[in-house]
Amino acid sequence: MTSKALRNASKLSRLKECLQNKRTLLIVMQNFPDPDAIASAVGLRSLVKTFGGIQCSLAHGGTIGRAENRALAKYLKLNLHPLEELQTHRYDAIAMVDAQPRTGNTMLPAHALPDIVIDHHPIRKATRSCCFTDVRGTYGSTSTIIHEYLQQAGIEIKTDLATALLYGIRSDTQDLGRETSRADIDAYLALYPLANKRMLSRILNAPIPVSYFQLFARALESAEVCGSAVLATVDETDNPDMIGEVADLLIRKEDTESVICCGYHEGKALFSIRTTSTQLNAGRMARQVAGPKGTAGGHKGFAGGQISMKNDASEKTWNEISQSISERFKMAVKVSQLTGEKLVP
Repeated sequence: MTSKALRNASKLSRLKECLQNKRTLLIVMQNFPDPDAIASAVGLRSLVKTFGGIQCSLAHGGTIGRAENRALAKYLKLNLHPLEELQTHRYDAIAMVDAQPRTGNTMLPAHALPDIVIDHHPIRKATRSCCFTDVRGTYGSTSTIIHEYLQQAGIEIKTDLATALLYGIRSDTQDLGRETSRADIDAYLALYPLANKRMLSRILNAPIPVSYFQLFARALESAEVCGSAVLATVDETDNPDMIGEVADLLIRKEDTESVICCGYHEGKALFSIRTTSTQLNAGRMARQVAGPKGTAGGHKGFAGGQISMKNDASEKTWNEISQSISERFKMAVKVSQLTGEKLVP
């Protein structure tokens, strides 16, 4: 047995021990969950069901904004619960996937420390206090970790779950081109023959509403180029997923090394950072941009964060916070010029 197989066997045994005599499990995803979170939650539910007699509920904060993510949830026929409507104390155990406690990107109360944390982001202090943790910061997706558990347990991965896990890996690694490990590649190759490629194509090309293009237009009009950095804002939005999607597009602009896009939603200023520079770390930059009043996290190439506006969504408050975000970002990427040129004149 390889060292990886031994580790997975040990982890699987400890996970079973943590859930021994439990009858209900709440699986929590981050607010506005992405494909990796959705697939990981569904995969963990499939795994836990084999332990016998455990009923699982899947929950998240916010909405599922991106058309592709909604199409994935519809394909999986998910019954997702708004976390704020659940009484978390009524569950025997709580698991968190593709996120970690007290990072500000879930609606799980700070006092409700999860029993189980499975994630691929850098480990946080609060996570170490949980009953079971499997945090692999070198992996490109949490879906890869879940896939290894399913393999170790000898569980048949059916077409719908294989499609979801494959999409989760593709999405978080940008088709294996961003912060990808050997484990991600192995999982991708194992899942591809099992997945429904036609359905995957439909998910990737899900119909997009007019509001999507309107928001992109606002972002492009606001975009400011400062040397090798680009700053953009979508202002108020009911689809926070778009903030990251705009950042993903702008980082592709030629001669660009770093991008930030920000906006606000329900009393919170949100931002996403992307960088292709080997000298910068997006996760570290995000924490610098969030400052002492915000929370942030992520990976070397991509990250995000939020700052509470204390339920004051006035234009004045937003302008002040967005200006602060811009200034901190410029400091993080060492941009000397105070103002830049418009991307779209």
